[in-house]
Amino acid sequence: MASSLTKDSPSAPSGPEKTFFGHPRGLATLFMTEMWERFSFYGMRALLTIYLLSGGPDGSKGLQGGGLGMDLATATAIYSIYLSMVYLLAMPGGWLGDRLWGPRRTVTIAACTIMLGHLTLALPGKGSFFAGLALVALGSGLLKANISTMVGHLYDGPNDPRRDGGFTIFYLGINIGAFFAPLIIGTVGETYSWHLGFALAAVGMGIGLIMFLLGTEHLSPESSRVPTPLSREERVTWLRKGMTWLLIAAVFYGAVGLSGNFTLNWAMVPLTLAGIAIPAAVLIRIKRDKELSAAEQTRMSGYIWFFVAAAVFWMIYDQGGSTIQAFGTTKAAGELFGVGFPSSWYQSLNPVFIMALAPVFAWFWLWLSRRGQEPSTVVKFAAGLLFVGVSFFFFLIPLAMAADGTLVSPVWLVGIYLIQTVGELCVSPVGLSVTTKMAPAKYASQMMGVWFLAVTAGDSVTGLLSIGGVDLGRTGVVAVEALLASLAGFAVFMYRRKVQALMGDIH
Repeated sequence: MASSLTKDSPSAPSGPEKTFFGHPRGLATLFMTEMWERFSFYGMRALLTIYLLSGGPDGSKGLQGGGLGMDLATATAIYSIYLSMVYLLAMPGGWLGDRLWGPRRTVTIAACTIMLGHLTLALPGKGSFFAGLALVALGSGLLKANISTMVGHLYDGPNDPRRDGGFTIFYLGINIGAFFAPLIIGTVGETYSWHLGFALAAVGMGIGLIMFLLGTEHLSPESSRVPTPLSREERVTWLRKGMTWLLIAAVFYGAVGLSGNFTLNWAMVPLTLAGIAIPAAVLIRIKRDKELSAAEQTRMSGYIWFFVAAAVFWMIYDQGGSTIQAFGTTKAAGELFGVGFPSSWYQSLNPVFIMALAPVFAWFWLWLSRRGQEPSTVVKFAAGLLFVGVSFFFFLIPLAMAADGTLVSPVWLVGIYLIQTVGELCVSPVGLSVTTKMAPAKYASQMMGVWFLAVTAGDSVTGLLSIGGVDLGRTGVVAVEALLASLAGFAVFMYRRKVQALMGDIH
């Protein structure tokens, strides 16, 4: 992508400064790194539900064998728990960036971990599958909070007018990788070999790591700094705590395994409960921190509104890769206009819509801002919740059409993903930006982890419902979820002035 050249003021000694579409040059480095990391992440994710279902009672039509042969409820639970753990681990990832390695080094370690995870997934067997899934979740968690924080470091404070636009461009890079991933990794995985598809995901992350290392000179020096480094005593304390909990878990699960009573639920239920309890505990801990100023305390009260709204949004939105993907694989026609396609290609719909609409939204918000008419962040969140609710009301139509066994047109799924994308553009890039603006100084990188905990909470609810036997693809359940999101959007809109007051001078 071409860069433009702009000149500093005549008195500036540095001369011409290369920019990336009017933004700091370091945005290009982070853009390319995240694009390839997302290529690996979304490529594997596009295969995940289908691979879990293949060969099982809800197996996918027209697929090669070799999947894990699970039922839909188990596949949905594993998918949801995996996603929730990716975002849960963003919190300790941010902590490591803040206190041990700094954001830049943490991202390097994360990329290596992700590569190892995908290579492990490429090995056959259930054991290697779950080990690889855990490594990818760990690496993704380490990377997510820190790379977003580094985007924030490129700008001159929270009120830099380029900031929202920069995060939108960064978000566009995510979706370029996400668009091509199902078309390449999904096709290879579904058509030729699941494990070759997983190996291609490792190649994508390797390219992203190279891009990052080559472009680090353009990043802010702040990205290499450890904001609040651990003292020697703190390191010893944290190591002792970590080893203690690891030993407890090893003894407990070792005993369960040796007794012959171990099932997947022994792992899935604690993870889903942790995915709900930990976000709540983290918010309470930060809110009660007496070291925060009065203004920071007030902003945190406002931020809780955004967090809860985002959790509801992601609970429904992330079913695009599980409930809706399973519906498209088993109950939608495998061709459109006479052209056949792998069902994993549905996962390219959202990113292609993002690429088409993100520049339009960025321009539209700026156009309204220049006229003093841009809606507040609160109103954008309310709109996002409404749109994701409407997407599930829309989902009710093809569900009814497929009730008698009829294969519905893929166009219905195109409509669902389009509506959800509009909602996503009202919530996700705006949420990333508002988190960096409202973050207390003490929790700089960690607050990005807090933002991702909203996804953890939403996906953990989905996982818990699946473990409990709730059929998330049933008409009544879809209708309840649609109504919940719509009511949440209405509530946020009705209390918008109260939330804006809590935000203080952040807009």
